[in-house]
Amino acid sequence: MDDFTTEIIASGRAFDSPESPERHRHISDGSHDEGPAVEPEATTPAPPPRSMTLPQTTGLRGGLAAIRQKASLQDRLVEKLLQQVIPADKDDPNEVAFAADDHAPTQAERPNFNITTMSYNFRRFNARIGVVFKFQARVERILSWHRASHTLSLLAVYTFVCLDPYLLCVLPVAILLLGVFIPAFLARHPAPPKGTLSSEQNVGYSPRGPPLAPAATVKPVKELSKDFFRNMRDLQNSMDDFSQGHDKVVAFLVPVTNFSDEALSSALFLFLFAGGIFMTIAAQLLPWRFIFLLGGWAVVGMGHPYVARLLAVAHRERLQPQEAKARSWLDDWIAKDVILDSSPETREVEIFELQRKIAGGSGEWEPWLFCPSPYDPLSQPRIAGERPRGTRFFEDVMPPEAWEWSEKKWALDLWSREWVEERIITGVEVETEGERWVYDIYDERDERTGVVDPPVHDKGKQKAAAAKPSWEEGEDGTGRRGDWRRRRWVRLVKRKAVPVQPV
Repeated sequence: MDDFTTEIIASGRAFDSPESPERHRHISDGSHDEGPAVEPEATTPAPPPRSMTLPQTTGLRGGLAAIRQKASLQDRLVEKLLQQVIPADKDDPNEVAFAADDHAPTQAERPNFNITTMSYNFRRFNARIGVVFKFQARVERILSWHRASHTLSLLAVYTFVCLDPYLLCVLPVAILLLGVFIPAFLARHPAPPKGTLSSEQNVGYSPRGPPLAPAATVKPVKELSKDFFRNMRDLQNSMDDFSQGHDKVVAFLVPVTNFSDEALSSALFLFLFAGGIFMTIAAQLLPWRFIFLLGGWAVVGMGHPYVARLLAVAHRERLQPQEAKARSWLDDWIAKDVILDSSPETREVEIFELQRKIAGGSGEWEPWLFCPSPYDPLSQPRIAGERPRGTRFFEDVMPPEAWEWSEKKWALDLWSREWVEERIITGVEVETEGERWVYDIYDERDERTGVVDPPVHDKGKQKAAAAKPSWEEGEDGTGRRGDWRRRRWVRLVKRKAVPVQPV
């Protein structure tokens, strides 16, 4: 950004309210104890000044203030741009709201992405994450047998919990007492330091008396300190470890579970299914306490340096030569016993050819269109007075999405009476021979206009309207028919194979 653009923005043409020096100073001198400053929005925009020159200050302090102001303006421009690129999360329009939930607590609105807030939160997070890395380092030291007494103590506790699982409820209480309360009390009542009279006289530790030291508290480390950069180093290494672990898990599990190799994934599915059935029957018969006990000791024991070297040598000399044989046996078994469906799934699709009678009493029919529905007299579009929808030519009829044609031509459905009965279509005449047309039954009331009096009996009572037949069977050229006729065409489609994308 050049100086001319910066001066225009600072003068008030790009933003409604100018930046205050206090806000720049607060953002640049950010601390841990206070959150990022939020500037209130101006209610009325200030009029743009006539001159485009900024009040300039001289000296080193004025130069630093100008640099901070330009940097802050650039941050605001980037923030405005990101707000346009990354829109704020809005409520789902499809979510149903209930009137009874007026008194329910509303969810706190999360702030949108902001570079200043992101930097501030990262500094706060890095100043407080040290306790997690210390805990991780202690766990690694215990599991790597750095001190055998600590590892054996852990295994002893694990043994008691495995033999008596009810002790698992006591474990959190013991951790709080031994790991939190007792160290905190010893910090308030410390033992006499070395070199004092009490230590030289071998006076035993006594917790009596008033506290001798302030209570221990957890404070975030200071910025730009040695611990702050140590946390950044550990955080960097943790991110790299997570990325490598994630990639290894994906490379190991995804190829055998996403059915890219259908035979291998099907065999694995078969093994898991059989194992699930076996476990539902035999789970209650297995000695789970001893299984967990031996498994835990084995896992922790493999972390010992001497045992790890023995296992590496045994794997290199004994197991690695047999891996190729086991792999070849598994591949042969999968190729022989796992049978996959080679033919794709097929379905039958239908289309109805509609024709309309030409007005004038000539008895000829005019091809109308190909419609996905039969457009029968009692169909919803027919009752609503809508025109049928479709295409005029067979070539324009397309297969459903993700399907393709399995046959080259359409076939006429010769069983017209069956599809009429399946759809419970009434008011039609079915042609059982010839071209298998299904005609609308002629209704004299359709041609009447004006006011028509109903027929009356001799005694002055109205005649009941004759029941309209549901459907009739007829042959070519028999009787009068309605204005529409249709017949059904069918064709097979198959699933379209998805092209394999290279990994």
